[in-house]
Amino acid sequence: MAVRKYASSHEWVELEGDIALIGITDYAQESLGTIVFVDLPNIGKSFSENDVFGVVESVKAASDLYLPVAGTILEVNEQLASSPDLINTDAEQTWIVKLKLTNLEEFDKLMSKEEYAALPK
Repeated sequence: MAVRKYASSHEWVELEGDIALIGITDYAQESLGTIVFVDLPNIGKSFSENDVFGVVESVKAASDLYLPVAGTILEVNEQLASSPDLINTDAEQTWIVKLKLTNLEEFDKLMSKEEYAALPK
């Protein structure tokens, strides 16, 4: 069963085994406004915890995407290339990348939904 946690940088991580889906939170997409472009990383690229792995551009601004956990990109959500606004439709269900984690302890440090909701925004 998948477990979801949140980062203070407004990404969510849904983990099943050592495979994680990464997306942005509703708060992040609401702050950005209408998303017009998502810059996706290359499959097979490895990242460290808190590395920038892509960029989301909206009509308001561009925002870096941070990986709350280290790992290697297994897959990117190809639908976002032609329909980046899918994130606006349902940010909490639209994943951006699929990652194989290299350190499960990093996931354990992330926040629960309740802890994330209690953060000052």
